Amino acid sequence: MQHDLKFGWLSPVIGNRWSDHKPIVVHQVDHILPTVTQHFDSVWIADHFYGFDARTDPFMEAWTTLTWIAARFDNVELCHHVLGHGYRPPALTAKMAATLQVFSKGRFILGIGAGWRSDEYEAYGYDFPKPSVRFAQLEEVIEICRRMWTEDLPSFQGEHYRITEAAAPPLPDKVPPICIGASGEKVGLPLVGRQADMWNCSLRSPSDWQRKLGIVRASAESAGRDPDDIALSTTVEKALPESDSESAELLELLSGHRDLGISHFVLDFGNPLDTEPILRFAEQVITPMRAS
Repeated sequence: MQHDLKFGWLSPVIGNRWSDHKPIVVHQVDHILPTVTQHFDSVWIADHFYGFDARTDPFMEAWTTLTWIAARFDNVELCHHVLGHGYRPPALTAKMAATLQVFSKGRFILGIGAGWRSDEYEAYGYDFPKPSVRFAQLEEVIEICRRMWTEDLPSFQGEHYRITEAAAPPLPDKVPPICIGASGEKVGLPLVGRQADMWNCSLRSPSDWQRKLGIVRASAESAGRDPDDIALSTTVEKALPESDSESAELLELLSGHRDLGISHFVLDFGNPLDTEPILRFAEQVITPMRAS
């Protein structure tokens, strides 16, 4: 399957000393995203509860924030980067996703993972089992979501979770694609191959990416899936270009990633305060990549 080239904008929900302790996404919704959404294909929101410098730093809740963005901007896809499945019961996640998919008219992608921030789980009173258990739970969460999005009275009995005729009307006309964020080669990547519609992972080096991709593809084939059905996504953390030469460097970087099969780029540009470099990136990077 040929996947369309797409560009996602990661809008930070944190407020810290670099943003005068004001959540960056709040500023971006009013001043940055109106420009971003004219050139980018998707907006992504991280799922945590408090800051990384200090727990008292503002940090906006992910579902509420993405729903607000969905209402404000009707021309982009919407995804979390990525949900920690243990923060919400599986059936609740499925119901929330179905609701947002209806309101957004099919623009929602369920970005989800096994979670990693143990201190946050413990602070909020959530269990944080070992990785193999969290990924086994994640696979059951995905199964529950897909059943609740497509069946009138779905039931499921797993090792970790169960539902009994867990109706979630109205069922979405378009089943939300599932983007799994994972990098672990023993458990996470095989799960991606079995279950993901999209895979998001950091690209450390071409050789590291190719090895990980090989695991995903082999797992997909073993599950009877076409590996090419899985869209490949990576997150790139850079500064927006301030000059033609900086644009050229980003164009070379992302073009090289595209040559590795990546079709959906999630760009973390931090906290730009004006739109000029966004327009530069759109004109000097996005436009030529789409044209080629």
